Amino acid sequence: MSSVNSEPPAGRGQQPVLASQRAKNSETPVQRTTYFPLGYKEAASQWWAGISPAVAEHTVMSYIPYLQKPPTHTQTGSAPVSKSPSLSSINNDPARESAPFRTTSINDPYGPRSWHSNLIKLSGRDRALNEFSVQRDGEKVQENLVMLHGYGAGLGFFYKNFEGLSRVEGWKIYALDMLGMGRSSRPPFKIHAKDQQGKITEAEDWFIDALEEWRVVKKIDKFTLLGHSMGGYMAVAYALKYPGHLNKLILASPVGIPEDPYAIQADMPEPEESTMVNEFTQDQEDVVAQNGSAKKPGDNNNFMNARSKVTTAKKSKDPPRKPLPKWLTYLWDANISPFSIVRWTGPLGPRFVSGWTSRRFSHLPENESEALHNYAYSLFKQRGSGEYALAYILAPGAFARSPLIRRINGVGRQNLPPVSPLNSSTSLTKETGFPIVMMYGEHDWMDIAGGYAAEQKLKEEKARSLSNATIEERKNENGSAKVVIIQKAGHHLYLDGWEQFNQVMREEMRETSKHTLAQRK
Repeated sequence: MSSVNSEPPAGRGQQPVLASQRAKNSETPVQRTTYFPLGYKEAASQWWAGISPAVAEHTVMSYIPYLQKPPTHTQTGSAPVSKSPSLSSINNDPARESAPFRTTSINDPYGPRSWHSNLIKLSGRDRALNEFSVQRDGEKVQENLVMLHGYGAGLGFFYKNFEGLSRVEGWKIYALDMLGMGRSSRPPFKIHAKDQQGKITEAEDWFIDALEEWRVVKKIDKFTLLGHSMGGYMAVAYALKYPGHLNKLILASPVGIPEDPYAIQADMPEPEESTMVNEFTQDQEDVVAQNGSAKKPGDNNNFMNARSKVTTAKKSKDPPRKPLPKWLTYLWDANISPFSIVRWTGPLGPRFVSGWTSRRFSHLPENESEALHNYAYSLFKQRGSGEYALAYILAPGAFARSPLIRRINGVGRQNLPPVSPLNSSTSLTKETGFPIVMMYGEHDWMDIAGGYAAEQKLKEEKARSLSNATIEERKNENGSAKVVIIQKAGHHLYLDGWEQFNQVMREEMRETSKHTLAQRK
């Protein structure tokens, strides 16, 4: 059995990464004077320490309530990146596997529960998914929740959610690192298609084929799928390609819903500007402290400032085009990821990462924000893999090449394969809908209007389906759509507003349990 030192990583005595927390520790408030608050000396120290992703993940997971010793396998990410990385990122030594950790009703008021850290091998060379799960002991698993993180992130960012969500009886909670990200294996990312749509499809399949194979390996027929940001985009793509396996789809601030006239063109020009910049400049301490009076980023929290563009576009035949900075466009189109820059800058890498972490985690206690900074940096500096899918899926500024608003009405309405959990005992030949929940933060830089537009499309599709439905299809109809706003939260609503987020999720999970029970009667 593998073990990971539970002590915080080296460098715990250095100054806090977050400027706002350095201010809290001093008698006089300190105003942030630089975009990168981590000093050169501290950055070099972190780079030299070389905290491994396994250690960093373990440290983050140690902040899960009632979980004193989180299990952490070391089959991937157990050592810092070397100058000449191995062609394989998987260590198959059984000693690197991790035994589950069990909490009891004595030390866990919601226990007993079992916590697991596993690496799930997939077909092909160097393909495996990092998995963290928790289940309630003494109860039969009736439902499964699978959580997918956003671009370049990892399952550790859900550390505020594992305990709260696993309180629901009959549920097992899974979080996965997407293929080529987090501590999943990192095979070379290659696109073979020549046409634009083929490239988009191939990039999506890279992730969702791995998710489907994981489902088959785990022998899970039906599950509830939660995806954040790009994880939400991939969740929709999964639902469309692999119908018949979802009980409910929950999209947390999903990327790629709105349509942009530029992003879908063959030459892929760029929009004028993007409120995506708020992902890097918005201070979460300010966001969570607000009480109903949001500081509206960009154009009224309008993703890509699309509303103002629509008005302008109506006045001319062709939509206006004002490109993003040429250096950003060049890097994006050249498929140079932001993590490549972190790797190239060596000792300056932690300093560049602090520009994001110092704002993203400024609302959290110092020790947690420090752990998340180390975790983020340990992932960002890993060998590039799945991160290179970004330029094929999104145009510069974060509009989708193939917008979900054009496709989302087909979710839950696909033809079923010959053998399916739904049609194995019935004559159903197509899906009859399932609940789709879109969640946004109150101060989200993602376009909430896109969620409401998707909700309307889904409801219209349900009405069309019912107008031509058979008696059995009407009986099994379960489609619904709604938008939920998490108060005092931004794009990372599961972390900013984790208490309300967990409460909403528990309600959705219990609702799913009731529906499943009713179907079995």
